[in-house]
Amino acid sequence: NSRRSGQYTMNHDNSKKTPDGASVDRSGSQDSLDELSLDDYFKEIENIHETRRNNHEEREALVVKEPDEGELEEEWLKEAGLSNLFGESTGDSQESMVVLSTLTRTQKAAVEKRVETVTQTLRKKNKHHQIPDVRDIFRLQSDPKEKVCDENEPSAVRTTENRSGTQDETKGPKFSVGTNEQKTPPQDMPFSETDLNLEIPFAEQAANTKDSSVGKMCKGGGGDTLPLNFRLPKDKTGTTKIGDLAPQDMKKVCSLALIELTALYDVLGTEFKQQKAAKIKTKDSGLFGVPLSVLLEQDQKKVPGTKIPLIFQKLISQIEEATLETEGLLRIPGVATRVKTLCQELEAKFYEGTFNWENVKQHDAASLLKFFIRELPQPLLTVEYLKAFQDVQNLPTKKQQLQALNLLVILLPEANRDTLKVLLEFLQRVIDHRDKNKMTLNNVAMVMAPNLFTFHGFGSKTIEQSEFVMAAGTANVMRFMIQHQKLLWTIPKFLVNQVRKQNAESQKKEKKDKAMKKLLKKMAYDREKHEKQDKVPNDADVPQGVIRVQAPHLSKVSMAIQLTEELKASDIVARFLSQKSGNVQTLKKEEVFLYEIGGNIGERCLDDDTYMKDLYQLNPNAEWVIKPK
Repeated sequence: NSRRSGQYTMNHDNSKKTPDGASVDRSGSQDSLDELSLDDYFKEIENIHETRRNNHEEREALVVKEPDEGELEEEWLKEAGLSNLFGESTGDSQESMVVLSTLTRTQKAAVEKRVETVTQTLRKKNKHHQIPDVRDIFRLQSDPKEKVCDENEPSAVRTTENRSGTQDETKGPKFSVGTNEQKTPPQDMPFSETDLNLEIPFAEQAANTKDSSVGKMCKGGGGDTLPLNFRLPKDKTGTTKIGDLAPQDMKKVCSLALIELTALYDVLGTEFKQQKAAKIKTKDSGLFGVPLSVLLEQDQKKVPGTKIPLIFQKLISQIEEATLETEGLLRIPGVATRVKTLCQELEAKFYEGTFNWENVKQHDAASLLKFFIRELPQPLLTVEYLKAFQDVQNLPTKKQQLQALNLLVILLPEANRDTLKVLLEFLQRVIDHRDKNKMTLNNVAMVMAPNLFTFHGFGSKTIEQSEFVMAAGTANVMRFMIQHQKLLWTIPKFLVNQVRKQNAESQKKEKKDKAMKKLLKKMAYDREKHEKQDKVPNDADVPQGVIRVQAPHLSKVSMAIQLTEELKASDIVARFLSQKSGNVQTLKKEEVFLYEIGGNIGERCLDDDTYMKDLYQLNPNAEWVIKPK
């Protein structure tokens, strides 16, 4: 059976002759990616080419634009929320100053580098608008008593803490980027090699270990050969997952993640460049070859609120209905002519609801799923970040690779991220049946990597030996994404804390602006003062160490809760749910969550193990509400 990839043989002599052989072996050692696994990769490439030949459709290749000098950096600053540091809008840079005031030393260095490139480009082009000196930008948001960016500071984390939490604010909460409210230097933090430290910014960790013996030991694409199972140490203020934050805070997280990822790559000496595709004409209806955004727009008319394309969901459920124990699932392709016919029928009948799913064989459904991913007009991992995902394999240690992947997942557009999550969860379920289906983590990674990483215009015209290196490398990245998907969908605490700082800084500025208006409008000032006085007694109703929790959807709509050292979010939800009433719709524990709203965060869904007293100290002005997600 020519479709059985186990019997497919490639020219292994070629692979042994390649000067990059060492690289392949190094990558392979991460979990013994043997030659048979690599056969799976190249057999999948062959199947992809055969599908394209059978379809007789020459798709327009995605062309990556060569950017003009300074264009990438200008775009980067825009996405980082710092575009008003240059150009015509330099006067209105208050928002950017707030962002800069919360950055670490390595993050600031990354911003400085890009601002410098943009300003030099603008000077060359003789643009007639204000071009500030990069040093002035950082001086503007520093204390006059402080140095701009002291390279000799032993801990950039402490530098940032000092800048954003000034000494006279002793009453306010002390949230730090990476110190966990301790004065211990980062290198003394009690984290083991397999713990993923989300409290200290990743670039700071890399800078602190770069010259140490650990750093030297781990040079070269994950030189640590044993596969590590990373874990997240418990955070008393709760773990924040993607989807837990309000959109305005998530936008800030994305901007900071871009700055942090760039800083991490800068520290590790790896080039990080976002790519841009030249615009191509795309379909505005249908199923295959349609942009995710268009698909979701279509689907939301049928199923309001859906976040994953309906065809994608249906193909996965079709594969699972037939049992995940089928040997060679995902590896053995469907019959090419039958898959082509199914494609055409689905295009015509899927939305009408007249397509007959009963006759769809499992391997055909799996081929359709992979075809759907490949046919997206832009890669699921996006044109901007596809190369960055590929380049993760070049980072020195597995921990740094995982940190970079974490930031890249955060940076993906919501539709891409949600679809990727559903895909990875499905792949893990396939792997869970490996004893029967013979599809191990390695096999699945090898089969799926070409579908996510080789794209029209990307990697398809490379010479054989670099394809060989790419096979092992991208399969390792694919395996890492499947294996550590739960970690990858966690928002690092240091990013959440930086958002809290930005919100606190913005609120301080807003208060100052309000004070000015009060002076100019005395009547308005008196009225506002009166309203404030009215609010004080209400706040005083709640004694110290007690929080008021609202639950508008439950029978008990409000409760004063005494904070103790051991009180968790789950305890509060349980307490409310125990108050039964026949009049109100009964909600189960898994249907409602405790939210932290306002203060220094927009809105955050709390995980069950959040210690409420610790979180209250971090955000004493928050309101607490129990509601469905």
